[in-house]
Amino acid sequence: MNLFSLLNSRSKPITIGIIGAGKFATMFFSQALKIPSIHIVGVVDIHPENAKSNMQMVGWDPSAFETSNLSDAFSCGKTFISDNWEALVSHESIEIIVECTGNPIAAIEHCLSAFKNKKNVINVTVEADAFCGFALSQKANDAGVIYSMAYGDQPALTCELVDWARTCGFNVVAAGRGHKWLKHYQKSTPDTVWDHWGLTKEQAERGRLNPKMFNAFLDGSKPSIESVAIANTANLLSPSNGLIFPAGGIDDIPTLMRPMSEGGILEKKGIVDVVSCLTPDGKQIPYDIRKGVWVVFEADTEYLKNCFEEYKVVTDPSGKYMSLYKRWHLIGLELAISIASIGIRKEATGASTCFNADCVAIAKRNLKAGEILDGEGGYTVSGGIRPALKSIKNNYLPLGLAHNISLQKPINDGQVLTWDDVKADTNLIAHKLRKEMESNFSE
Repeated sequence: MNLFSLLNSRSKPITIGIIGAGKFATMFFSQALKIPSIHIVGVVDIHPENAKSNMQMVGWDPSAFETSNLSDAFSCGKTFISDNWEALVSHESIEIIVECTGNPIAAIEHCLSAFKNKKNVINVTVEADAFCGFALSQKANDAGVIYSMAYGDQPALTCELVDWARTCGFNVVAAGRGHKWLKHYQKSTPDTVWDHWGLTKEQAERGRLNPKMFNAFLDGSKPSIESVAIANTANLLSPSNGLIFPAGGIDDIPTLMRPMSEGGILEKKGIVDVVSCLTPDGKQIPYDIRKGVWVVFEADTEYLKNCFEEYKVVTDPSGKYMSLYKRWHLIGLELAISIASIGIRKEATGASTCFNADCVAIAKRNLKAGEILDGEGGYTVSGGIRPALKSIKNNYLPLGLAHNISLQKPINDGQVLTWDDVKADTNLIAHKLRKEMESNFSE
C-alpha cells in the first residue's frame, strides 16, 4: 500500500532497458514521462526510428534521444535508442530488462542473456512464458535474479487475485480472465480481425495496432496462452481439452465457475477458464468481464456461507461460491507496478512455479505438407490449453515454437500438431530450453 511513496523516496531512479517498442512499450512510454523515479536508459527495436516515432507520439521530446551511447544516456538522464539488444542487456547501468517484442523465440534468448548478465527481467512476451515459463523461472533463480510477468497484463492481475484469496484463507475454485468469444472466431485471420474485434481499419491504423497480434487474442490463442501462464504461476490446473468460454456477466461467474456436479462448467476444482461477454448467438451480455480478471472461491464452512449472506455478496444459488474481480486491465499503462515491485521490494509480480499447463498448436484449416506455420494470430494455427502431462505424453507441438517451421505431412483442420509433424530447428535456444524442461518434467 505504500509502493508509490517508496518509489518517490528513492535517491536514484530505477534504471531499465526495453526490448521491443510496440504497443505495450508505447503505452508505458506515455506513463514513464510522469514517473521521475524510473529512468529508461535504453530502448531497442529492430526499427529504431519506429521506436522514436512511437515515443514522440505519446509526448517525448526528441531531445531526450540526443545521446551517443548507453553510458551517456545513463549519466545525462536521457534514453539511447538502437537495434543492439546485446549491448542493452549487458550494460552495467541497467537494473531491469523489459522484454516486450511479442516474439516468443527471440524473447527466450533475450531473457537468458539478461540472466547471464545479472539483470532482472519483466517478460511481457507471455507467449514465451507459456511454453518455457517454469524453465525461465529456474534459470533466473540459478542466476540470483528476478523473473516476472508484467503487471497490467491479465495473468499477473489474475494471480494477484488468487494470492489475495489464498492469503485470506479461502480455497480457490477457479480463476481466469474475460474475453469476446464465439466459436467461429477460432478461424479468424489477420484479414478478418477488425470486423470481429469491433474496430474499423482506420481506428486500428491510428493506434498502430498489429492485426496478427490482435488476432491472437480473438482466435483464442492469447486466452489459452494467458490461461497457461495463470495455471503455472498460481498452481492451478488446465481443462482436459481446452477452454470452455462460457457466456456470462460478472454476477454469473460464481454460478458458472463451480463443479459440473453442482451445476457449473468445471470438471474439477482448482482450474482455469475464460468467460465470454457474448451469448452463443452473438448478443452482448450486460456488465461483462471482457477486459477483466476474476477468481472464484468457496465457503467451505457454514460460518463462511453465513458471512456471504450477511454481507449481501453475490454468490451462486447455493450461497457457497463467490467471486472477486477487476473489470479492466490497462496493459502497458500499469507496467510501473512491476518495475517498482522488483526495484524496491525485490519481488516479482508473478512467475511460474510449476508446469501444470501447456499451450499447443491446433490447425485452423486443412494444411498441406511443406506449408510454413506462422504462429499465434496467423493463418495456419491457433493455440489451445492442455494439461502439461497430456501434452508431453502425446508429443504435442507448443504454440510458441510453431513459428516459421515447415510441415512434414498434411494436417487436418482442428488437429493438434505434434513434434513429428514438423521440421523443427533444433539449434534454436528456445527449442533447447523447451526440450530441457520437458526432459526434467518427464523424469
